[in-house]
Amino acid sequence: MAGKKLNGTVIVTYRCNARCTMCNRYKAPSRPEEELSVETIKKLPEMYFTNVTGGEPFIRQDLKDIVRELYKKSDRIVISTNGFFTDRILELCREFPQIGIRISIEGLEQTNNEIRGLQDGFNRGYTTLKKLVEMGMKDVGFGMTVQDRNAADLVPLYLLSNQMQMEFATASLHNSFYFVEAKNIIHDRPMVAQNFENLINELLNSNSPKKWFRAYFNHGLINYIYGQRRLLPCDMSFDTFFIDPYGDVMPCNGTKDKEVMGNLNDQTWEELWSSPAAESVRRKVRCCDRNCWMIGSVSPAMRKYIWKPTWWVIRHKFLRFFKKKKYSMYELKIVRDYRDGKVTKEELDKLSTCDLNAVINDGLSEASKEQLAHKTGEEIVDADIRGQME
Repeated sequence: MAGKKLNGTVIVTYRCNARCTMCNRYKAPSRPEEELSVETIKKLPEMYFTNVTGGEPFIRQDLKDIVRELYKKSDRIVISTNGFFTDRILELCREFPQIGIRISIEGLEQTNNEIRGLQDGFNRGYTTLKKLVEMGMKDVGFGMTVQDRNAADLVPLYLLSNQMQMEFATASLHNSFYFVEAKNIIHDRPMVAQNFENLINELLNSNSPKKWFRAYFNHGLINYIYGQRRLLPCDMSFDTFFIDPYGDVMPCNGTKDKEVMGNLNDQTWEELWSSPAAESVRRKVRCCDRNCWMIGSVSPAMRKYIWKPTWWVIRHKFLRFFKKKKYSMYELKIVRDYRDGKVTKEELDKLSTCDLNAVINDGLSEASKEQLAHKTGEEIVDADIRGQME
């Protein structure tokens, strides 16, 4: 592994102040005393890209120290946040103007506030984004998790981001220990896919090559919501990793149960990365059938297998000379089969990771679980934030 830079995601906390309908992480927070220390961050390897996420990363008051340390390791850092802690975000960005910020916005105002369960969440997030742009921050944007409830807002939100000259990242519903959820599912696949198709055509219409490749990513999301095999191989745990608040290094955040390659609090990176436990996890990844399509695993795959998305982009840019509409979701055989009645909704539902009978492993330590014996996760985090604000 000498000299090879990795792609890393650092989950700095499981504490969260949002109440998202598709993610129950807020019900299962980590204890601040157990969360990743700067000393452990120092042990991370060289990375070409690092995503800092949570929970809500800005709940951590020492996030600046963590970012300062990560910049010694990583070429590029992007923080995923709900945008609620505006002052903390602006303060961090003043010290690190090159950092990326992605604020989760799940649709236009009413839809967003219903899904994220944050009072005035849309305005808080939108105001934070505007202030970042006014500051001259270049790498800022929205992130949206598309589902039945907000699919109609997909293109309007993209157009809003475009108007503000911002990045626009998409995802769809996933189930895993990380989201403390097993019941997420798209109910009206053709409707959601139609909105993705509209977005893909907007992206292909732009003059930005980056957006053309984003179109390919969204094409993969249609394929994913129809329960099909990934368009690109998954190499999580080989050149990409996640580390959780307890120092456990994992292949990704998409597995049903938490898979641990080693613990960075107790090991050096070299020991951990080449350990028998890490090899065992890699064997599982090679047989994984969850077919996730999240930017954390797809972005490195697109870099590695660049000819596949490139050929797709060339084909669809070339088609614009012959067809008014460059892209149709019916290019995917499964979408045609569903339309033609060759497969049923029940069959597609079985292909998703939705499991109504699942016992959800939340990935918490024993000490974090103990604190939930007497209080809910919401009560714990609300008290924590109140204490910080005093």
